[in-house]
This record gives sequence, C-alpha cells and structure tokens, in this order.
Amino acid sequence: MSDADGPVDPSEIGEQDAPPVAEKPYKIIFEANKCFGAGKCAEYSDNWNLDISTGIAKPETYFFGEEELDHNIAAAEACPAKKDRGIIHVVDRRTNEEIAPDPEGDGTLSVDW
Repeated sequence: MSDADGPVDPSEIGEQDAPPVAEKPYKIIFEANKCFGAGKCAEYSDNWNLDISTGIAKPETYFFGEEELDHNIAAAEACPAKKDRGIIHVVDRRTNEEIAPDPEGDGTLSVDW
C-alpha cells in the first residue's frame, strides 16, 4: 500500500489551496456526510447556511481569522450530529489542534472518517 492509499490526515484537508496561516489561522473541517440538517450551525454563525432543498449546511468559507472565531466555535459546539460530538471541527492551523467541539478535551481531531 502506498502513502496515497493510506488514511487521510484530517488536518491536511484543504491545505494545498489554503490562504497563508498568518492571514487565516483557523479552518473548518466539516463531515458533511454526517449532517442531518438540524440547522443549529446556521443559528449560531453567519458563516453557515442551511440549504433547505438538500437539508445540508455548508460554510461560506473554510478558512478564517480571529474576528470570525467565536461564532464558528459556537456553530461547532451547537451541532447535535454524532450524538452531540458534532461534525463541524474548528482547527487552529498553527498547531493542528481542534478548538471545537474537542469532545476529548485534549485538542485531538475528533473526525472519524
């Protein structure tokens, strides 16, 4: 098995086309395949839009700065999917630590692909 066939490191998702870390130090990793359309993310953050026709939410942007951090954390923490563990992950790109929802409390990414 080659490296290309190995498991995907969630912290690497989107990085090839990402803005500079200094400019946008945070990113969202979204497990869209587990979204069931509760819409809590859109209630808490203007960055999230719920598509009524598909029932799936999606962010307007995946990379952002300090000024957008609080409402994206609120969206991640409000997500009821995965038995309230959430499917919206806010990651500090400088450290690759999960800021929210961080169910284990240790900064490890709680993505389970």
